[in-house]
Amino acid sequence: MNRFERMIPPFDFQPRTHVLFGAGKFATLGELACALQFQRTLLVADRGMIACGYVDTAVTLLKQNRIEVFPFHDFSENPDTQMIETGRVLAESLNLDSIIGLGGGSSLDTAKGINFVLTNGGTMKDYWGHNKASKPMLPMIGVPTTSGTGSEAQSYALISDAETHVKMACGDDKAAFRVALLDPELTVTQPTSLTATAGYDALAHAVETFVTTKRTPLSEMYAREAWRLLEHNFERVLNEPNEVEARAAMQLGAYFAGAAIEASMLGATHACANPLTAQYGTPHGEAIALMLPSVVRWNAEVVGERYAELLRIAGHATGNDPGETLARRLEQLTQAGKLPRQLRTIGVPHTDLARLAEAAAKQWTGTFNPRAWSATGAFEVYQWAY
Repeated sequence: MNRFERMIPPFDFQPRTHVLFGAGKFATLGELACALQFQRTLLVADRGMIACGYVDTAVTLLKQNRIEVFPFHDFSENPDTQMIETGRVLAESLNLDSIIGLGGGSSLDTAKGINFVLTNGGTMKDYWGHNKASKPMLPMIGVPTTSGTGSEAQSYALISDAETHVKMACGDDKAAFRVALLDPELTVTQPTSLTATAGYDALAHAVETFVTTKRTPLSEMYAREAWRLLEHNFERVLNEPNEVEARAAMQLGAYFAGAAIEASMLGATHACANPLTAQYGTPHGEAIALMLPSVVRWNAEVVGERYAELLRIAGHATGNDPGETLARRLEQLTQAGKLPRQLRTIGVPHTDLARLAEAAAKQWTGTFNPRAWSATGAFEVYQWAY
């Protein structure tokens, strides 16, 4: 490695997704699908999208462009391998040429998951990892209605094993959406609790991607802007839920944070959060809120200056201990979202911490954490969060 590479890490960037952002853009769904030559499409949408009327609107827009639509709704907030198989069985009989994901991260990940097994065969376990799909996949459009996971910006699907509840990151370049349609007006219908959990997840993405060992100048650019938009608007969108400007900032921030993940991966916060979801059913955003401040404190000895930069971007003084200052700000945001702050408050027994730490040490995202990750470190972080 030469001196220049030590200063600025090399990277390979090729945009795979056409991004449309703006209030009212949902109305262009039919035209976009037609331009991609969709004729028979699977509409993967969680049941909340039916209640909001978004499924009916999507079907109308698509049919106006002579596209046959086949809805699929049989999945939950944490899609698992059995749900993906149910979707595959339905899709296999339909002679599809495309898939549309409409809803939160679960809808988008389910759309990707079905695409994997429909086009390449096997089960989701066969695609755990990266670039394991040998055959072409169907073109997809992603329409996020929450501001959180950033799945619309990523080529990965997070699917839980139905038996072990372990979350599997299944990624492939071909699994990226051809189009990401970002309309902030679609996010106004989110319940306050979902706005909080999804928004905090996006905040964590910005913080984690900014310090991972795999970070690049590109991921740092995305993470900085994501953090600026999200940190300034998280409390505002909770206090003014109908304010489309704040919704737009959160949605764009979540997209940028998702793009940062695609370029740089995540860290110990997600490594600690996933076992909480697997073993206790803790909603992902709540698990992230429980763990992020403690991980920031734990990482501060190696990335304190980077945390100081995030504080400056948000207009906060860094103090003598940037890690502690940032952790306290994140705790303020946790409180603003009425999210849990201690593991004991969600019923985790202290005697389970060692077992959780062993599971967290095996999580793939921990390998990208800026401070070397192990069961010992994970146990310390869980102790701090307890």
